[in-house]
Amino acid sequence: MRADGEAIGEAILEVRDLVKHFPLTRGVLFKKQVGAVRAVDGISFDLRRGETLGIVGESGCGKSTIARLLVNLERPTAGRIRYRGQDIGKLSGGALKAVRRNIQMVFQDPYTSLNPRMTVGDIIGEPFDIHPEVAPKGDRRRRVRELLDVVGLSPEHINRYPHQFSGGQRQRIGIARGLALRPEVIVADEPVSALDVSVQAQVVNLLERLQEEFDLAYVFIAHDLSVVRHISDRVAVMYLGRVVEMGTDAEIYEHPTHPYTQALLSAVPVPDPAARQRRERILLTGDVPSPANPPSGCRFRTRCWKARPKCAEVQPLLEVPSWLEEAGGPAAHPSACHFAEERGVVAGA
Repeated sequence: MRADGEAIGEAILEVRDLVKHFPLTRGVLFKKQVGAVRAVDGISFDLRRGETLGIVGESGCGKSTIARLLVNLERPTAGRIRYRGQDIGKLSGGALKAVRRNIQMVFQDPYTSLNPRMTVGDIIGEPFDIHPEVAPKGDRRRRVRELLDVVGLSPEHINRYPHQFSGGQRQRIGIARGLALRPEVIVADEPVSALDVSVQAQVVNLLERLQEEFDLAYVFIAHDLSVVRHISDRVAVMYLGRVVEMGTDAEIYEHPTHPYTQALLSAVPVPDPAARQRRERILLTGDVPSPANPPSGCRFRTRCWKARPKCAEVQPLLEVPSWLEEAGGPAAHPSACHFAEERGVVAGA
């Protein structure tokens, strides 16, 4: 159920055991693989029609790699991504082109994701050149003007260049380009991180309005927890290539059970001085391990205050812990921790 009360539809994107390793090589003429960066290491989730799945985590945890895999800019090392039953990784040619029309992307940087030598009209209309069946040539200029109006820009700006717009306006142009082919899924990779706070709110509100108007499903990737909560129906928390906790926005933000999620939430700025004094600040020790040589067992154990010998020996599964399932309530959601438990001091922040 979405925040606006409307029901969420069937699963249109299914990700199962997704893995992406980037090889590490040595040598100049005769390169030899000596290892691999485990950017994504076994991710599974479903995305339903009209739903927003938020993905959060520290820089380097694999969020952007997932985005590139979903739109087939990168091929997975293992696992599968299914769009309406079709395995994207096995498609090529016209079949892959048809799927890409329905899964579009909004990039992080509104300054480098737009070609400075192309007008706004050419940038937004370029998808029609690749998919001419969507809009006949004589109708494309009208469609571009409509898209500019939809994202809150003046259709009269169709002949301007990207450098003549602010950061927020450029991101709106990127969103208009993503909407051009009327996709079902939009992968938004840190779409507001390069913008001022006031502009961030405008872009997030725009994305919410467009979702309702076009019945879109979003994979919304960000490191700002407050932005993710505002727009997401479900949230997946990532650490070092894996999802460590997943649930609805209320379950994750008000009833976190994984130590990493609790530490992230304890670092979120709180405007209320009284609430700021009541909450407990969780300070993690040590650095994030290298994805080329992750710890055995639980990858968070080297920074976790709950770590026990079992954490180094057994990799915890992303599932509802039996003791939390028996107790019931919002804390009973998937958490990849051998000692998962709710920590209410964080929720009160």
